[in-house]
Amino acid sequence: MQSESNDFFYSVLPVLTRFEDVTDAENYTSLPDDWFLALADIVGSTGAIAEGRYKDVNMAGASVISAILNVLDQTDYPFVFGGDGALVAIPPTKRLDARQALSSVCSWVKEELRLDMRVALVPMKDVRKAGRDVGVARFAASPSVSYAMFNGGGASWAEQQMKAGHFLIKEESAAHPDLTGLSCRWDAIPSQRGQIVSLIVSPTSPSTMNEFRDLMVRLIAITSHTSRNGNPVPAEGPPLRYNAQNIEREAHATAPPDKRSARKWAIRMQIWLTILLYRFNLSLGRFNARQYARDVAQNSDFRKFDDGLKMTLDVDADQLKQIRSLLETGKGNGICDYGLHSQDSALMTCLVFNPLSHNHVHFIDGASGGYALAASQLVNRPKPMRP
Repeated sequence: MQSESNDFFYSVLPVLTRFEDVTDAENYTSLPDDWFLALADIVGSTGAIAEGRYKDVNMAGASVISAILNVLDQTDYPFVFGGDGALVAIPPTKRLDARQALSSVCSWVKEELRLDMRVALVPMKDVRKAGRDVGVARFAASPSVSYAMFNGGGASWAEQQMKAGHFLIKEESAAHPDLTGLSCRWDAIPSQRGQIVSLIVSPTSPSTMNEFRDLMVRLIAITSHTSRNGNPVPAEGPPLRYNAQNIEREAHATAPPDKRSARKWAIRMQIWLTILLYRFNLSLGRFNARQYARDVAQNSDFRKFDDGLKMTLDVDADQLKQIRSLLETGKGNGICDYGLHSQDSALMTCLVFNPLSHNHVHFIDGASGGYALAASQLVNRPKPMRP
């Protein structure tokens, strides 16, 4: 019988409250040796982006997290959203459940979103045999929500292995994944300062990690003097408008075909009611629309660490110039490689298991390619770090 002693590894980790602290390797704890990494990404995401379908790409990535958390009863597990994919770390006692969730969401993405998704389950033992590790930390985006941060190179190695055809889950499941909570009701969020920049910065060598950490701190500092630290989501929340396409996407995610018509009507009514409550600052029971919108802004994952710094920021022209200059210097000195993609607005994809609680989570990406196009610029990304 498998031990459940490590199942609650993540829930007892200390929570970091300063984002600068995610750059310190001392704040990370290694995943237990018997855990697994559940991964997924969209094959040919750049083609879908060229067709203007990045909202679908984002929803596919977020659906992986939703499906796994739901099949694991929404218990506290570390995950990270990558724009066109996702990663969730799971204990051995949940391996078969996660495998089923990955298989079913892969089939759903293919059938409903017309996208080709790769899914894999990578044992931590294999990660460590390859000389890599997966360290995990928790960062509090708000008093109600914390996100997992990953370092050690193991998550990137697992992604490379998946893309090379290893550890793949190839069987398809006819079962509809449980995507309860997956939502995409918010419209694109226009830049308030000039440009929405999706940025990925990766270290190039273990020997220069101290310099890399210094570079990250300097990058974070560029937007730290602004009231929102570069967060693209306005403090009072993003714009909420009636959007037929978003309603259609959510209905296809959260209801079987025979119940989608009723589900669409329910979503429409919820949106109109929320707009009404927000406009007149009214509450319905314990639900206050304006407080919910403020929670959305606070709970967004616009910056994270996933074997490198990933941020989607709202910046002005001077800040963008500073960012590019710092990154070019770091790349020229062999400290980092980076990808950067600019666009006019940001996208939000959400997991809202209970709108009456404050712990709903919101994934932020650029609206026109975001992290996926930034990642495509990383010339060193397919290669292991130099010693």
